[in-house]
Amino acid sequence: MWDDAFPSFLIGLREGLEAGLIVSILVATLVRAGAKSRLPQVWTGVLAAIALAMSFGAVLTFTAASLSATAQEAFGGTLSVVAVAFVTAMVFWMRRSARSLSGEIKEKVTGALAMGAGMLVVTSFLAVGREGLETALFLWTTARAAGESAGPMIGAGIGLVIAAGLCWGLYRRVLKINLTKFFTATGVVLIVIAAGVLGYGLRDLQEGGVLPGKAAFAFDLSQTIDPNAWYTTLVQGVFNLMPAMTWLQIGAYVAYLVIVMTLFVRGVRSAAKPAPAPRPATEKAAADKPAEEKPVEDKPVEEKPVEEKPVEEKAADEAVVEKADAAQGAAAEAGAAEDGSAGGDAPESESAVEPAEAPAGAGRKRPGWLLPVAVVAVPAVVAGGIVAFGKSKPAGAPTIAVSEKECGKGFTAPKPGRQTFQMQNTGDKTSEVYLVDPSTNAVYGEIEGLAPGTTRDLVATIAGGSYAWRCVPTGGKAVTSAAVRVSGGGGAKAVVPVAEEDLAGPLRAYKQYVDRGLATLTDQTQKLSDDLAGGDLDGARTDWLTAHRTYSSLGAAYGTFEDFDKKINGRADGLPGGVHDKDFSGFHRIEYGLWHGASADELSGPAQQLHDAVVGLRKAFPTQDFDPGDLPLRTHEILENTLQFELTGDTDQGSGTNLATADANLTGTRELLDVLRPLIAKREPQLLASIESDIARMQKLLDDAHHDGTWTPVEKLDATARQRLNGITGQLLEHLAPVPDLLEIRKSA
Repeated sequence: MWDDAFPSFLIGLREGLEAGLIVSILVATLVRAGAKSRLPQVWTGVLAAIALAMSFGAVLTFTAASLSATAQEAFGGTLSVVAVAFVTAMVFWMRRSARSLSGEIKEKVTGALAMGAGMLVVTSFLAVGREGLETALFLWTTARAAGESAGPMIGAGIGLVIAAGLCWGLYRRVLKINLTKFFTATGVVLIVIAAGVLGYGLRDLQEGGVLPGKAAFAFDLSQTIDPNAWYTTLVQGVFNLMPAMTWLQIGAYVAYLVIVMTLFVRGVRSAAKPAPAPRPATEKAAADKPAEEKPVEDKPVEEKPVEEKPVEEKAADEAVVEKADAAQGAAAEAGAAEDGSAGGDAPESESAVEPAEAPAGAGRKRPGWLLPVAVVAVPAVVAGGIVAFGKSKPAGAPTIAVSEKECGKGFTAPKPGRQTFQMQNTGDKTSEVYLVDPSTNAVYGEIEGLAPGTTRDLVATIAGGSYAWRCVPTGGKAVTSAAVRVSGGGGAKAVVPVAEEDLAGPLRAYKQYVDRGLATLTDQTQKLSDDLAGGDLDGARTDWLTAHRTYSSLGAAYGTFEDFDKKINGRADGLPGGVHDKDFSGFHRIEYGLWHGASADELSGPAQQLHDAVVGLRKAFPTQDFDPGDLPLRTHEILENTLQFELTGDTDQGSGTNLATADANLTGTRELLDVLRPLIAKREPQLLASIESDIARMQKLLDDAHHDGTWTPVEKLDATARQRLNGITGQLLEHLAPVPDLLEIRKSA
């Protein structure tokens, strides 16, 4: 939780300090002008800005919750990118505009005094509102990235409280801070955090289908890094760097960090160089010559030059300090006025603003509490309306009951076209609900995990045909509603559901394939062990590759092999001793030794351990639990691992045979698709044709890297060949991606 709190803490601290300094300037300007009676109007505007920010956060939260999973990814990703843009603009705006900000706010407040109470409320609202909206957006984004709200909200709260304390200390002149160093340091850290948020947002857009390349991983360390380790959660929470990231994420992260950080640092350096020279002249001119346009405001500043000097000398070249100077100078002046030490200047100041106060007082017939309550209530009511409207059903969308007793209640024949149905669970059990063709069981739409008392949208395209609802309560029997008939309209795409028994035949065939492969592997590892026992290192290298390719072609069963996979094909990543760790074993341990000068005697032990593990796996495999639902999943996952580990050379321990392993992975995928072919062809024959075409192209590229029994190492492929191989693998993965959903076991079947 605390690792997720840091980014929000930094945002709360920085944005809170910015907003606090702005409020200090507003208050200071009124006190120095002798218009302390107008302070409630400033606080009313500030309160309205806070209410708007909180309402905005509520709208974001409830809007996202009402979307589908895919739409949530796209919505969250878009707002993450927007939040990065806001934070980037905030960092650069603070550096560019701070020098003139104090004077601009003073001018606006002075004008608002002359225009009445309402204008002063608006001025303070606009001055603080921007900071509040930025804070709400970025906090929502970081909370969504963290997957929980407690840590980010606690971090933001602590940051805001500290910011409020710092602003109070600056205003009362009991605290001095080099604000330039503070905003520069936090700006650097925020740029780093924003780079991670940008990468996270782009990943969401890829998951939501807005951007391509969601399977094109630059790296995947999820199998080698403990996701629960303190350092993993710290890096994920603070920097939004994940164990697996795509090329788009990495490219955007690096590009943003390099470009934005360079511009920011360059701007800080260029702003710092000329500052020391002109500052004394400016101070001298200000001390010798009162401003002609604002005699009332500048007179108190002349009376206390000594008090302001330490702060100015501490950050003479900083634009941001002007905001603290204004607040601190006003605090001293306000204290002098309260003690009666302002002399004859106070009456003069009051008379200067008296014409503006008279109309405000004359029209004050409404209760004093009405305006503050209104500015808080209005944003809350508007936000509630947006949430309610956003969650209300679209015009004409029927509400359909989901339960064992009322399945399909409220369903009448819909019109052809894209339709939205409000599915409401009126029972007492979590249910799945399907819109089906009762004659074929084809599924047009589905919702899983619909909790009791909840309502969710189901969107489906309706064409001519027969439709019914099938409700499947948890632990209960499936119930099908009465069917309705729709006339007209074009063809609607439906998915023929797959039952567990439909996968029984493919699973049986694939288990036979794996069993034959393990029998072959047993003989091959025995031969490898014999080679090393006899001191034949060259023969061992050849037989090692043969055995490793056999094992790599059994990828769909890896999840079933349990602990045997680690013993047979484990990697050194994550082990304390790396390749020299005592627990490093299996094919990669032997590979490292064979290609790094180890003797046959040194490798005989690991080779015998490998053979024993294969024998143990072959004996245990018939009794191991092989989930039939794993078969469709593995059609995509095998080559996903190939792209992440083999085509990057990540698993190479010296043999340079990653492409041989990739070829074996492709063989395993082809075998898996063969046993699933009837089920896929029945549902998506065109998809199967695209997959087969991609497999043929990938096989051709792999064959081109195989010459006279040797394989070209990945790193020695020319740039064009490597790009083509990565490209066709990514395209094949895109075509394989629908297979798991297409062959998902559905209770509606």
